[in-house]
Amino acid sequence: MKVVEVASLTDYVGKELGASDWFQIDQDRINAFADATLDHQFIHVDPDQAKNTPFGTTIAHGYLTLSLLPYLQASIDGFLMPKGMKMAMNYGFDKLRFMAPVKEGKRVRAVATLLEVTEKREGQWLLKFAFTVEIEGEDKPALVAEWLLMYFV
Repeated sequence: MKVVEVASLTDYVGKELGASDWFQIDQDRINAFADATLDHQFIHVDPDQAKNTPFGTTIAHGYLTLSLLPYLQASIDGFLMPKGMKMAMNYGFDKLRFMAPVKEGKRVRAVATLLEVTEKREGQWLLKFAFTVEIEGEDKPALVAEWLLMYFV
C-alpha cells in the first residue's frame, strides 16, 4: 500500500494504481463458496455435468469473484491509504458488471484506478475506484466495478 497525505489524494484521480498478485480459483474454493451461500447450481459444483456446457468445466460464482476484491486489493502495491487513517469501510458499488465466467483452475487479478475523491465531512473521505478483475490468458475480464471505500482519518 502507498501511504499519502490526505491533501494529495486528488493528485491520483484518473491514475492506475497497479495490479494485484494473481490468485487461482480452484474447485475447493468454488465448493466452499457454494456451501457458504447455498448456491449449488451444477455449473459451479458438478464437473461431470459442467463438461456438457459451453464452458466445458465448472465456473466460479460471480459473487465469489467479487468477494475476492478486498483480498486482491490488499496486494496492490500502489493502492492508496491516507496517512493517519483510523479505519476504512466498504461503502458499496456504483456499478458492477460480470463480463466473463472464471473457469475452475484459472487465475485472476485486480487492476485498480482511482476515479473520485470526495470529502463527506471532516475526517471522512469517500473514494471511488474502478476495478477490473482480469482472467489470466483471457481477453474479457471477469468483472468491472466501481467500488466505494470510506476512509476515516
